[in-house]
Amino acid sequence: MSARNLAVKAAPKTSADLDRTAQCLEALGQPVRLAVYRALVRAGPEGRSVGELQEMLDIPRSTLSFHLRRLIEVGLVGQERQGTTLICRADCAVMDATLGFLLRECCADRRRPG
Repeated sequence: MSARNLAVKAAPKTSADLDRTAQCLEALGQPVRLAVYRALVRAGPEGRSVGELQEMLDIPRSTLSFHLRRLIEVGLVGQERQGTTLICRADCAVMDATLGFLLRECCADRRRPG
């Protein structure tokens, strides 16, 4: 399944939407992936190269590739080749949709006085 199919673009309304949201949250539930995503969020729209991420996080390239692949699968991260450099960027819209649905649901079932 492609990252585009997994990307959550709006508040989940169906079980498929909930599944996609759960996949994003599951992907971030691993400490290395969360550290990678955090580094990319902090980098902003410029992103970071794979080499920069590897150096920052002090992890083997194969480990980084494994974890990046999962973040890409769920649509949280995109990559772009610039010459010989692979740039990774966080897709903040996907994260906003993933966490936003929880915020929008806050207190939705709370009973109102009266």
